[in-house]
Amino acid sequence: MSGMWQEVKNHIRGKLSDNSFSLWINPLTPLEERDDYLVLGCPNKFSLNWVTENYKDLMEKRLNDLGKNNCKLILKIQSPEKKEPVPDLFKPSKQLTLPNISSGRTNGRRRFNRDFTFDRFVVGKCNEFAYSASKALATDSNWKYDSLFLLSNTGLGKSHLSHAIGHAILDHNPNTRAYYITAEDFVNEMIFALKNKRIDEFKDKYRRSCDVLLLEEVHFLSGKEKTQMELGYTLDALVNDNKKIIFTSSLLPKDMPNMTKGLSSRLVSGVISTLEKPDYDTRVKIIEKKSFEHNLRLSEDIIHLFAKNLTRDVRQIESTIRCLRAKSELMNACIDISLAKEVINCQVIDQNNLSLDGIKKVICHYFKVDPAMLQSKSRKKVHAYPRNLFVYLCRNFTDATLEDIGKSINRNHSTIIYSSEIIEKKIKTDNTVKKHITFLTEKIKDVM
Repeated sequence: MSGMWQEVKNHIRGKLSDNSFSLWINPLTPLEERDDYLVLGCPNKFSLNWVTENYKDLMEKRLNDLGKNNCKLILKIQSPEKKEPVPDLFKPSKQLTLPNISSGRTNGRRRFNRDFTFDRFVVGKCNEFAYSASKALATDSNWKYDSLFLLSNTGLGKSHLSHAIGHAILDHNPNTRAYYITAEDFVNEMIFALKNKRIDEFKDKYRRSCDVLLLEEVHFLSGKEKTQMELGYTLDALVNDNKKIIFTSSLLPKDMPNMTKGLSSRLVSGVISTLEKPDYDTRVKIIEKKSFEHNLRLSEDIIHLFAKNLTRDVRQIESTIRCLRAKSELMNACIDISLAKEVINCQVIDQNNLSLDGIKKVICHYFKVDPAMLQSKSRKKVHAYPRNLFVYLCRNFTDATLEDIGKSINRNHSTIIYSSEIIEKKIKTDNTVKKHITFLTEKIKDVM
């Protein structure tokens, strides 16, 4: 079918500039070819009109020269073949937030969590300054600092506050371009840009098309030198334009492995605020608020029972209250102190009976590794994965300090936090890791 058309193309190529040929002639597709007509497909209506007005006579003349005097040239619009769309990571948008999070906002490709607002955040001595600083940044036009760095372990509310900042800013001005992204996604976008030769669009998106940057989990930039350098330039540009920047992390930059001094200094150039584990009074307030949100009326005895035993983080409290409600509904049971104790027994391991050595024995037995290998410098997955699981279980199910856990495997406290964060993240996305944690938790209970 393309023989006649190929002859015409070859002739026209010598008559036009390379740009004109590539733009207008090369996209044309032969759809049907007969002795008396040739049908060419144009990618769109504009192309059809332009080719008709500027090149159709030239093409018909060439057909005549080839002895095709009676051959009619027909141009028609041909829709391109549908392909799987490649996500345009650099198309300007008003906001970016974490994926797969339900929200009422629709003016961005991702959405802020609608449950994470300032009015739903329980304030106590453990987080009062972080809350005040976050609200001031979001609502005070005279905020005088370069950035806000929210520091805490997982489950203590730093993501809640960063989402709340985004909500408050957009409530005040819906046209604000508030970009919310994790450090991991930032790295992935940069890699995408490099591979697709779109790095200039990547730079423009974060340096010139961004009013507020909310960057989560910055400790995951550890060891990624090129990304750290690019982020450093981006932060300089945003600071120079008086944009608002919010970071969250479970580590201070000085404790992040393989973090450049340049980026470290930029991350802590503003206000640093720490969220601690909730104290007893704050836990009572959290339990009261969460139970109200779940339409549960808990007695004072149950509230204080939970406050005494649920000491780890807010997620543990939320999980226990959900479990209490589910057990009550599924078993048609009255919510009393007895049922509350049953739920606590499922949620809380007796930490007083747990030891680092006991957890280490369970890990080594299950993965068939020598205890000495957990203390080695080996980064092989066969050693690193059990080591990270050991750290996660020790942090969640013992009262041991970061220093104590670190000494048991010859690591510093920042590495301990980083290892635990890795497992915490994988639990959400990797069913195998989630099953390992569940299995190992049961085994630890058995040896108590």
